[in-house]
Amino acid sequence: MSYYFAANIRINDPAEYDLYLEHFDEIFSRYNGEYLAIDESPDILEGSWEYTKSVLVKFGSREEFDAWYYSDDYQKILKHRLNSAGCDTILLKGLE
Repeated sequence: MSYYFAANIRINDPAEYDLYLEHFDEIFSRYNGEYLAIDESPDILEGSWEYTKSVLVKFGSREEFDAWYYSDDYQKILKHRLNSAGCDTILLKGLE
């Protein structure tokens, strides 16, 4: 079953956020994740959107997501995202 990680990110400190991005792709590429969408100006259909960008990522299983998200390497850079941005993130279970 696929899992989808969605993040709405409001960047407050671009320099600190860049420290997160500096190693993100290198780490992410090791865990079978797939970018589905990254958008800095989505069309707002309902409600409000007060973020800098939204990201949607797919993993083939919960185990693949957990291996990435809870890995020592990701946790080392995650602190830069959390220190530099307000983030609302969710993990969605796929329908298959």
